[in-house]
Amino acid sequence: MTPIMVFDIETVPDVEGARRIHGFEGLSDEDTAKAMAQLRVQKTGSEFLAHHLHRIVAISVVLATRDRLAVWSLGDEDASEKELLTRFFEGVERYTPTLVTWNGGGFDLPVIHYRTLLHGISAARYWEMGDDDREFRYNNYLSRFHWRHVDLMDVLAGFQARANAPLDEVASLLGFPGKMGMSGAKVWDAYLAGDIRGIRNYCETDVLNTYLVYLRFERMRGRLTEQALEAELERVRHMLAESPEAHLGAFLDAWQAGKNA
Repeated sequence: MTPIMVFDIETVPDVEGARRIHGFEGLSDEDTAKAMAQLRVQKTGSEFLAHHLHRIVAISVVLATRDRLAVWSLGDEDASEKELLTRFFEGVERYTPTLVTWNGGGFDLPVIHYRTLLHGISAARYWEMGDDDREFRYNNYLSRFHWRHVDLMDVLAGFQARANAPLDEVASLLGFPGKMGMSGAKVWDAYLAGDIRGIRNYCETDVLNTYLVYLRFERMRGRLTEQALEAELERVRHMLAESPEAHLGAFLDAWQAGKNA
């Protein structure tokens, strides 16, 4: 079994980067973020910041191997962005996993690329294109239509942006919990309030939803039998039931309530 690593990132405005680029010296972090949003609206009509001006404050993963299933957030709550990224790529180097995301090709990975460049982190395995390992020539992490990275949103939409769907709705449609605790739009407010734990917990529920959708996808494309699918779902339920974390217990309760509705 090829290890599966589902991941998701949570970000806040890179106010220090914006000060370097736009000269916002003297403004508070809150006012700098507002100025960044105003500039973005003027340029694009949307407040959503350019990828290189997002700073990563959480990376959560589900790691599934033959013998292990776990969900957690990388690093401690006070870990720097550089440490989070270093740990992420250490996982890629160690496991050479199939990476699974929801809109990872459109958001998470481009942000990770810019931030990894900023921090001077080496990620040779991730960037392998077949020069040193021939197996990566026709199946690598960077090419859109390869399978080492599965962007479920992109794949399920048939690579047609107009067919994209939000994770929350797809997960709910399949009987999974969907969004819990907060939304991406609330991460900045939670960060300003010092609620890093809440951000990490929210990110963990997102990767759980993504993994559950991925299991259904694997059944759809014939890589899991119905029995194997149920066994994997039961493995997730067991992991959640054994966890002392309240947000994971709440996720299991919401899942069971949807299943029994």
